Amino acid sequence: MQSYITVKNSSHFEYEDRKSVFIGQAHPVSTEAEAIAFIESVKKRYPDARHHVYAYVLRENSAMRFTDDHEPQGTAGMPVLDIIRKNGCTDVVIVVTRYFGGTLLGTGGLVRAYTAAALGALESAEIIRYDIYTTIELLVSYSDYGKISTALADLGFRTEDTTYDTGVNVVGRILKSNLETLNLALTESTAGRVSITVIGEEFGY
Repeated sequence: MQSYITVKNSSHFEYEDRKSVFIGQAHPVSTEAEAIAFIESVKKRYPDARHHVYAYVLRENSAMRFTDDHEPQGTAGMPVLDIIRKNGCTDVVIVVTRYFGGTLLGTGGLVRAYTAAALGALESAEIIRYDIYTTIELLVSYSDYGKISTALADLGFRTEDTTYDTGVNVVGRILKSNLETLNLALTESTAGRVSITVIGEEFGY
């Protein structure tokens, strides 16, 4: 597992140039089947559009696909793909649907329009970073609980559950990269009296 950047939501963004309307839509996906299904759903939503240009990048099999959909080669699909790659994103598909406005935009105009629509869609979908978080369980005495609170806050520990019994039991998660530092800080502040148990790992943002 490793950290990755993707989008949080589906999005809709429109860009117009000389009456040609470019509708950019970004969508989070995790498989090629999901990407293709989203592309097909967009085509069904806008069946009368002239072009449906798309690009997607996936962690699965390191897949990377794009199409110009009958626009001049290199003016549509590649600019959309470039937007995804330049922002370091994966597990995302972007479809830019074009309604022709009657005026030819030229090579440069098409590249600018598809780039603008793709970027707008990507930013509207909210770019997020998924990191590996480790879920841990802490058991400390009441007197030591106050000593560890600062270290937990400083290292971004996210408390999910706290139980007060003979001691204080805390379950939460922290960035895996911060786990060793947290272990040292808690051990030092409690003189080794804290009990730390790793429960598991998962992606989160």
